[in-house]
Amino acid sequence: MSIPVVAIVGRPNVGKSTLFNRIVGHRQAIVEDTPGTTRDRIATDVTWAGTAFALVDSGGLEISPEAGLKRKVREQVEAAIAEADLILFLVEAPVGILPADQDILQILHRSGKPVLLVANKVDRPAQKDLALEFYELGIGEPIPVSAYHGKGTEELLDRVVAMLPAPISTPEEAEPMRIAIVGRPNVGKSSLINTMLGEDRLIVHPVPGTTRDAIDTVVDFDGEKVVLVDTAGIRRRGRIERGVEKYSFARAKLAIERSDVSVLLIDAIEGITAQDLHVLGYIQKALKGAILTVNKWDVAEEPDSILWTQVVRQRARFMPYAELLFISAKTGFGVDAVLPAAKRIYEERHRKPSPSALRDMLSEAVISHLPPKKGKRTLRLRRVVQTGVNPPCFVFHVNDPTLVHFSYRRYLENRLRQSFGFEGTPIQLTFKGKREKVGGGTHAPRGSKANAENREMKSIPD
Repeated sequence: MSIPVVAIVGRPNVGKSTLFNRIVGHRQAIVEDTPGTTRDRIATDVTWAGTAFALVDSGGLEISPEAGLKRKVREQVEAAIAEADLILFLVEAPVGILPADQDILQILHRSGKPVLLVANKVDRPAQKDLALEFYELGIGEPIPVSAYHGKGTEELLDRVVAMLPAPISTPEEAEPMRIAIVGRPNVGKSSLINTMLGEDRLIVHPVPGTTRDAIDTVVDFDGEKVVLVDTAGIRRRGRIERGVEKYSFARAKLAIERSDVSVLLIDAIEGITAQDLHVLGYIQKALKGAILTVNKWDVAEEPDSILWTQVVRQRARFMPYAELLFISAKTGFGVDAVLPAAKRIYEERHRKPSPSALRDMLSEAVISHLPPKKGKRTLRLRRVVQTGVNPPCFVFHVNDPTLVHFSYRRYLENRLRQSFGFEGTPIQLTFKGKREKVGGGTHAPRGSKANAENREMKSIPD
């Protein structure tokens, strides 16, 4: 179904994100007492009384913002108004009508969109009379709510669904591919998405940390919907400040976990840093497809792709399967290669070799490289079965998982890649003995070389 859109609009710090989170049912938008916390517009689907609609949170609307970041926030709010089928005009009941509220109302009148007036911060029954003042605005009855406490939101939603147009029936579509754009602050994540879209959908500003929420944007690629997720810059754990930045960091990690493929942007001016490797470690731990994307290639001091490839591959050697691209989000150089690369990796993550092909691969692997021994005991590989996709998961049935040396595990993974591809995606291998359900994939006896490798992987710079 093509569902209607409801946008929440109002002055800074009147509780728009709090109301958004209350209706959604969880804390999706970042909420802080600081005005201007929300900058980009954030959307999610909501269902109430059997009616589905897209709810949009927007930044605080300032009538005459100075040039720069605040002006870009206003542009995002105006875009939210233009896309909406219904607007929730949020005002602050204890404060009363301010000149800024009247100015915003003029913008809403010019839009021609239906408006519901919502008086927020009516936290106690005795405060309901405070909402009566807003009758002066001349747009109907103000609906008193307390977004923080959840009071009045059910009545508000009843009014919302009664005013919405009927959804338009469209053919049911499969779950779209999700691509998370991640990296350190100010490496060009929002710029990349804007260039891919061909419009300024996300706020771009030289100030690091402009993006705070994880923001979903749907784009059509080769006739299929793809969800691009812009994220806040991920900094080192010890340098993450409390409040807004802490929540932004958590949402960026969640965006990685919810993605199919993560695009890690690297700054061509600064080079690949320890923090880049730290973020790449998050992607590996989440078992997501990975594209290493060197951005700002147009201003790199030494744009030698061969040298850069050697350096990046050496430093990111724990993920040799990740694809490597060189782009400039500002000029558009190489950007056209990002979505096709993500699509290839997505398809590799869903690859399912036939059982007979897996049997042949295992037989050839054992003949080419005999399994390891421990004392008088020899590892015996009986069969291999694929148990899942996205990421590809394989279970090797063996006589004793403790006999699987980490080097032989790596050898089997390489044989799978040589035989079937799986470019750009991790492969999950599990080794199962007769008397256990799962073992040997990521666990090994204490003191073994496998544990030594695990310790090496955990030592990725923090």
